[in-house]
Amino acid sequence: MIKILFVCLGNICRSPLAEAICNAKIKEYGLESSLLTDSAGTSTYHIGEDPDPRSIEVARAHHTPISHKGRQVSSSDKHEFQYIMAMDRSNFQNIVSMLGEQPEGLYLMRDFDPESRGAEVPDPYYGGQQGFEDVYQMLDRSCEELIDFIREKHNI
Repeated sequence: MIKILFVCLGNICRSPLAEAICNAKIKEYGLESSLLTDSAGTSTYHIGEDPDPRSIEVARAHHTPISHKGRQVSSSDKHEFQYIMAMDRSNFQNIVSMLGEQPEGLYLMRDFDPESRGAEVPDPYYGGQQGFEDVYQMLDRSCEELIDFIREKHNI
């Protein structure tokens, strides 16, 4: 089983949305027995909380089931997950600090975005609904390529 962890600051906007999108694609491709996802935050702001209502709204608009309770990245994550996907450079650095090293499978989420490789997924928290839609589209493209990358690398 290959495990993917999506990480942002508070674990209520970008990372649970990425998890939901990736889970929908995993199900669509029949890869439930090969891939497993989770999401976490680098802060303690929203531990135990549901995703932001705007993340839920944009996921539902795209018929993407979303269900998650916020949690913080833990040191055991570097051993449990083969892929850790940071939404931006700040969280990338926070992950390295929290885990005490840069795990082999740590990437920026948009390293897999064919429209803007290596860019950051902006935090839509302080913006309007269009920001959540824009983030959904970035994550959708990135998740597609991430799954293709993993399937090719691991022959699944």
